[in-house]
Amino acid sequence: MSVQDMSMNQKNNQTDTIAMLDRMDAMVDEKPLTWWTIALIRLRKDKLTIAAFVVLLLITILCVGAGLISEYILHVGPDDTDILATFATPSPEHWLGTDSVGRDQLSRLLYGGRVSLAIGTVGSIFTLVLGISIGMSAAYFGKRVDDVIMWFINTLSSIPSLFLLLILGALFNVTPTVLTLLFGFLGWPFISRLVRSSVYSLKEREFIIASQALGASDITIMFRHILPNVLPVVIIATARRIGTLILSESALSFLGFGVQPPTATWGSMLTKAQQFILIPHARHLVVAPGVMIATTVLCLYIIGDGLRDALDPRLK
Repeated sequence: MSVQDMSMNQKNNQTDTIAMLDRMDAMVDEKPLTWWTIALIRLRKDKLTIAAFVVLLLITILCVGAGLISEYILHVGPDDTDILATFATPSPEHWLGTDSVGRDQLSRLLYGGRVSLAIGTVGSIFTLVLGISIGMSAAYFGKRVDDVIMWFINTLSSIPSLFLLLILGALFNVTPTVLTLLFGFLGWPFISRLVRSSVYSLKEREFIIASQALGASDITIMFRHILPNVLPVVIIATARRIGTLILSESALSFLGFGVQPPTATWGSMLTKAQQFILIPHARHLVVAPGVMIATTVLCLYIIGDGLRDALDPRLK
């Protein structure tokens, strides 16, 4: 090997060394990715979850804007009747047709979706707040507090929720607000069990023991150190819970114990439509609410699975 070749190799080695040192300096200067950032990166790569989120967002926007759409595009309200246009098939005037009293099906579908989505979302948030607070308190304080709470959870869980809702629906006039509160009160035990099991494993960790040794209060430890670590499991359960509540509302309405007319929900529309399923020119009334329920619940379940894979890839 000539002197010139040796000099060239030495220069190349020096160049590689300098480049490697530059990359190491850049890695040191870069801020480390947070756990939530990594989860968001994983979620962006899940095309199916993103597609489900887009579809659900579109449905939500349409339902939230039901008033504007009915007034400026459809030019008809959800309760406006037209006896001369009963059971009208889809047309430029009534895009999804009309029902048995001539009410526009699309307008009622959008208004009904707003009620159904509100019941599912608000009921799940109510369940979330109760479940986290009670489950975290039971596991963190333990002993008698845990025994009393678990006795109450087991007692409430032993009562079939559907039968209890049917009894309450027969006794009282069920409004969307009442139904939302009932779903919230009856659904929190499941979230409490999830939170309780997670907190039991977390409260023995070193960072919790260190916080206690430094004199941090129980409230600070629970909501600053424990809560962020149980949120992933709770978020996944909440996404699925919304879909479950929408199905529950539809089932109650189908049985005649849900939100009472004239308030429209997807479940009540489906219940009303099934009465005319044998009439050939009225079968279109079943399609729209059925498709909306199925699509919304499917999107929520897909989003729940996508969040599970993104927030905790060990569960794949």
